[in-house]
Amino acid sequence: MLDSQILRNDIEATAQKLATRGYQLDVKAWNELEKNRKHYQILQEQLQNQRTVKSKSIGQAKAKGEDIAPLMDEVKAIGVQLDEAKAKFEEIQKEVQKFTLYMPNLAMDDVPLGKDEDDNVEVRKWGTPTTFDFKPKDHVDLGVKNGWLNAESAAKLSGSRFTVLSGTIAKLQRVLAQFMLDTHTSQNGYTELYVPFLVNEATMTGSGQLPKFADDAFITTDEKYLIPTAEVPLTNLYANTIIAKSDLPVKMTAHTPCFRKEAGSYGKDTRGMIRQHQFEKVEMVQIVHPQDSNQALEDMTACAEGILKALEIPFRTIILCTGDMGFGAAKTYDIEVWLPGEDQYREISSCSNCTDFQARRMKTRYRDENEKKPQLAHTLNGSGLAVGRCLIAVMENYQNQDGTIRVPKVLQPYFGGLEVLS
Repeated sequence: MLDSQILRNDIEATAQKLATRGYQLDVKAWNELEKNRKHYQILQEQLQNQRTVKSKSIGQAKAKGEDIAPLMDEVKAIGVQLDEAKAKFEEIQKEVQKFTLYMPNLAMDDVPLGKDEDDNVEVRKWGTPTTFDFKPKDHVDLGVKNGWLNAESAAKLSGSRFTVLSGTIAKLQRVLAQFMLDTHTSQNGYTELYVPFLVNEATMTGSGQLPKFADDAFITTDEKYLIPTAEVPLTNLYANTIIAKSDLPVKMTAHTPCFRKEAGSYGKDTRGMIRQHQFEKVEMVQIVHPQDSNQALEDMTACAEGILKALEIPFRTIILCTGDMGFGAAKTYDIEVWLPGEDQYREISSCSNCTDFQARRMKTRYRDENEKKPQLAHTLNGSGLAVGRCLIAVMENYQNQDGTIRVPKVLQPYFGGLEVLS
């Protein structure tokens, strides 16, 4: 969440920055809340001083043999007022926290201004969109033709937006995840973790999923949440933790299923595996020194791009505008992979610098031996990559006219040298 001090120092400028994120700050309500907060903070201090002075006078009166009962009554009355002021102050502090929990992060200065995806800016392209001497099929037609994808069986089991994979395509999905993990751990310096897929409310709140995105989360009867991304448990491993500066950066990766209701996507991408309630992703998370987070974002994005380069699949990288960024992000690069079956680029990775937004929620700090107090760290996260969408990209870019799929060279060792899936 945002530092409330930023709001107190320049509420109008902060409101303008939040407006570029599509968030309208109620300045009047905030100012009233802040006015009351200051009032009760000062009142507490005044009452505390009054009680201290009166308490001292009791000792002096007692030493002189005077009646201390009236003074005792005054101290007691001040104590009651002080307790009431403290309770009111704590109530207002909770309102302040609730206020800030719904505010998105502030965009960095180099993020382009814009309202939606139409205002995103292309940064670079790699590879040339795959061309064929036949009309390419999309992943659904390829999957159905070969008996690899079965949405009907999945619907019978679970409803819409689920898919059953079988045979060599099920193996290809597993291999892709393994290849991603192997690359990130052996070449990119990440430590692999296996994390819970169910987390509590505090964990979801710490990473920014709650309370803003409660409608998109699956929750169990005992109030555990199915993770929407491995970012949630990975970042929260360092909640309420002080990390030695010498131990930064922390670089973690994990392969997990992800669960999302897709509440705001009714009628969108209902065909195939593009938008599912359950999908798999290899996630990258970094916790870094604030001075290093800008470069860390560039490095993380390069790691995600490296997977597609190794698979030899064309892609482009874009920087998201202020209105299209995720809630906790201060700057985001999206990587979009070329899908011949759709004749367009589609998102396969999103890499974000969240600065101290999540760290403030989680109380994730680092300690510099030259500084008296621990400071908030910066957190970053990125898909490295979305496994299901990578599967789609391989199927469509490596398809043959007869519907078989060539295995990318970098994956052939995982298949014992097999070159074609049929």
